[in-house]
Amino acid sequence: MFHSTLTTFLLVVPLAVLTYAFDTFSEELLLKPLGNDHLYAHFQFATKWDTDPEQESFRHTHMFPRALGEIVARYNVQELHVSLTAGLWMYETWGYPIMDAAPGAELWVWFKEDTENVDKNWKELASSLSGLLCASLNFIDKTNSINPEYTFKPRGAVSSPTINSTFVRYSSLPREIVCTENLTPLKKLLPCEAKQGLGSLLNAGHIYNTRYHSMAIHMRPICRDSSCESVSLELQQSVSLVYDLLILEAKHWSFRKLFGQGVIGRCVLAETATIYVDTTNNESVPFQLKPDPDEYVTSFRGGYVHTYAKYDVQSYVMSLNANYLGKNKVVLNSPPAIYANQYITGYGQERGGIVTTIYNNHWSPLDVVFLQNIPWYVPIYLHTLKIDAGGVRIEPTRIHYIPGRQRERPYHLEVLVKLPARSITSLSIDFDYVFLKWQEYPPDANHGFYIGSAVVSTILPLARNYTGLPQDGSTISDSFNASRSGYLVQMRTESTVITLPTPDFSMPYNVICLACTVVALAFGPLHNITTKRLILIVKDNEHFIVKLKNKVVGIWTRRTSE
Repeated sequence: MFHSTLTTFLLVVPLAVLTYAFDTFSEELLLKPLGNDHLYAHFQFATKWDTDPEQESFRHTHMFPRALGEIVARYNVQELHVSLTAGLWMYETWGYPIMDAAPGAELWVWFKEDTENVDKNWKELASSLSGLLCASLNFIDKTNSINPEYTFKPRGAVSSPTINSTFVRYSSLPREIVCTENLTPLKKLLPCEAKQGLGSLLNAGHIYNTRYHSMAIHMRPICRDSSCESVSLELQQSVSLVYDLLILEAKHWSFRKLFGQGVIGRCVLAETATIYVDTTNNESVPFQLKPDPDEYVTSFRGGYVHTYAKYDVQSYVMSLNANYLGKNKVVLNSPPAIYANQYITGYGQERGGIVTTIYNNHWSPLDVVFLQNIPWYVPIYLHTLKIDAGGVRIEPTRIHYIPGRQRERPYHLEVLVKLPARSITSLSIDFDYVFLKWQEYPPDANHGFYIGSAVVSTILPLARNYTGLPQDGSTISDSFNASRSGYLVQMRTESTVITLPTPDFSMPYNVICLACTVVALAFGPLHNITTKRLILIVKDNEHFIVKLKNKVVGIWTRRTSE
């Protein structure tokens, strides 16, 4: 009996080792000083699993989180992209982030081509992710979801050369608030959680004091080699933070000031654990790093040179300090090649408009794709769409428009347009304010209703202010010396707030208070009358006569004595 059990164990263990020997995990941290006394910190956790996503059931995993894998397998997901963001990324002064995200919650998913009911899987997937990430993604349904035609293409490997946009869904919840209850589930998806490695720096007490923080999960199939004969599964988990050094009361920064503590050792499951500090502008605004870096890395990308100080995370507690030398200097950042803003026009509560301004600082024209997901309670009119640059009317290259339907689907607008060189282009469209049913107003109806961010996509010929990951890369180190013919940029604008005609919800409150007061005043006497018993008390006549007799005798006695 013992011999057979030992033989089975010896046969099973090598198979398990062979099965799990093809997954790797890496963690990276990039620290980049920004203009106006800001510091950008980006955590990148990448897991690569050499398994076939079409055949994998996710019942047995090693470093890939099983909770997420079961959701992906159940709803037939090919690519998953979800982000939770608080704050707004300032493109004009900060450049481009490594991973862009819209304020609030954003989710876009590609389903496999054999999915029978995409809308049903989309709704149930959002509800499952809501429970996994402790977010309000369960409010995503067909009333606020669209299937973009041009904006969101597959980021990973695809089996068919033709792309069918009916299998992609996109939605955003701009009002979603990001807090500690979202960070804890994200840390639990890491192989070492927050016990070791760079995940130990994700201290909620310090993260949520930043100007901008964003958490994201991206899953996709990728090619194992250039021939792409076999496919692997890639999972990227990221946390992006922007610190205001003025709030920290000193321009000098350290791990203790930023995260409250140092790195608690190295994650034993991580193949690489690296910290990068951008020292490109160290000559104009010099700062000294302690301890000294292990090496300096120079990256040539898209016509621009960047230098980084590299640290390998060790098995012991590690910290990092940066002390600025000399007087504080102001760094004049050159604006990025393209960025955008969005705002609301109009007055009153009858008619209004949405205007998106796109700034093209490049010396040549740029082709952009503009996407707007407008709620059904903001009816827009396509004939009012105007595109002009410097007072000159521009005709769009292509328009993809799906009108909304009240309480069923939102308004879907995608515009392909060529921006003139060094121009400011505005896209405007008018809408009406509508009346909602009284049950459709939120508890704080006077706060307003949100319109999600517009998404502007383009291909940049140069990598100025660009730090994004390449299409075929999953780590920060993959972006070093990764020059390409073009660089994909997707920018999210501000989310706007409008005030719909709102009933006076205080009137029912006043009526309720008045009615309750009247009932309370009337209830007391009626209750006393109907529940208490009335008893007639008979007075004692003899006792009354005795008292009267004594009183008369007393008066007669006083008069006699006088």
